Amino acid sequence: MTDVTPSRRRVLLGGLAGAIGATTGCLGLDERAVDDGGAGDERVLALSLADGRDALRDRHVVDPESSDPRWDEAAFAAVRADEDYTTQYRKPFFSTPDDPTYAVSEGAYYRLGSVVVNEAAVTRPVLRLFGVEERAADVPDGVAAETLPEGDRRAVEIAHFAARARGNEGGVPIGLVERDGYVYRDDAAIDDSRLLDEDGPTHVRFRDTVYRVETERERFHEPVYRATGERVAESRERMEAILRATFVDARFSREGLSATARDVLAEARHGEYSEPHPFSNAYEEVLRALHAWPYLDGNVRNDAGATPERRTIRYDSRYYDCRLRFESAGGTP
Repeated sequence: MTDVTPSRRRVLLGGLAGAIGATTGCLGLDERAVDDGGAGDERVLALSLADGRDALRDRHVVDPESSDPRWDEAAFAAVRADEDYTTQYRKPFFSTPDDPTYAVSEGAYYRLGSVVVNEAAVTRPVLRLFGVEERAADVPDGVAAETLPEGDRRAVEIAHFAARARGNEGGVPIGLVERDGYVYRDDAAIDDSRLLDEDGPTHVRFRDTVYRVETERERFHEPVYRATGERVAESRERMEAILRATFVDARFSREGLSATARDVLAEARHGEYSEPHPFSNAYEEVLRALHAWPYLDGNVRNDAGATPERRTIRYDSRYYDCRLRFESAGGTP
């Protein structure tokens, strides 16, 4: 067996906080071609394990009694009462098939979701901002964004992303910017708005930039969602078993690993462990335990990019977010 030596491994600076901050999940590689260890390739495969916890319920189960879920509380009440409840445009819960939402109420656990049951046509105001390139004498200073009502402040902040992105690389926040601006969907924000008034300000100042204000009322076709929910467990133990079956990709313990493989995992838990390809026997042992087969099948160049976006592992009865990616020897992806 090839031992792990200091020349073949490296603990990167930044520690566990850096690993948590880059949670794209285990095997979260970018799509650039990965060299398989040819001459001159200085990239290494870095592994980090973060956020060790004893139970998955802490992350995946919402308890509305102890936290603010920021969803439609009436929808959850309707699910528990087996009543129909619909929302327009926005899903009642933050739930997708790949990342379901679970909640607990009075000892019962529910899996929450929604289905589209209709379509609604509606006219909504849209705010767009346009930068003033040259400050001519007849261009107003613009009303300060911080003096506007809360709904307008949010609209300006989001619309400025679209204005800033025109003609520039970098894009805009997906899910916030719509139709090259901001769409008002809250009735209270519309009623309180100054920017939507016929005699509202023509220019607004945000972050030391003056923008020309343009508003239009446009037609939208929005989905209508019906809240869904199913009672899936009556105990914490059963709910934990459901979450393990849903989210855990690999399970192993210290007893099943060599001492050198345990050393690799110890460094990954306290920061980051990395090696160049070809990997040591100890690192390959860890990759097998993680079921990271694209790095072990002899075709690392082509297969290492075809990986899931997120992985959770269980190691010695604790759960970890696992991150595994190629990066340069200097620590840059």
